[in-house]
Amino acid sequence: MAAFLQFGIGLVFGLGLVASGMSNPAKVLNFLDFGAIPAGTWDPSLAFVMAGAVVVTYVGFRAVLSRSRPIFAERFFLPTKRELDLRIVVGPAIFGIGWGLVGFCPGPAFTALGFGSRAAFIFVAAMLLGMGLARLLSILPRLSRLVAPADPLET
Repeated sequence: MAAFLQFGIGLVFGLGLVASGMSNPAKVLNFLDFGAIPAGTWDPSLAFVMAGAVVVTYVGFRAVLSRSRPIFAERFFLPTKRELDLRIVVGPAIFGIGWGLVGFCPGPAFTALGFGSRAAFIFVAAMLLGMGLARLLSILPRLSRLVAPADPLET
């Protein structure tokens, strides 16, 4: 049952990415090009998509976390770390730079694969390579204090 629910959620998410234009890197880059505001060619539509996502996430998290436990698990897995470290600063910075350079982030890139986008295939390959490199770097002895991305979080 959980797999069907997860598939349905992923399908709705993917359809939302396509309908909103998030899987079109040109639309994303037009939104990120604030220099185009004076010329009138800036596309603010994704700001509404993001605002809607923030509202849905806020409501969803409040509803889910008001439960004593998840529906398909024994307990919630929530981060407990409160301080900023190098990974929390560098990771989002790399994400933002990549998003600004090519107009893709992971979800929309996977959605664009379904359209046969060559750019999406290149992006996803580079992203997977980067994830592998991050995993490799996290096991180096001098970096062993870092938690690998797939390790479970403490609650």
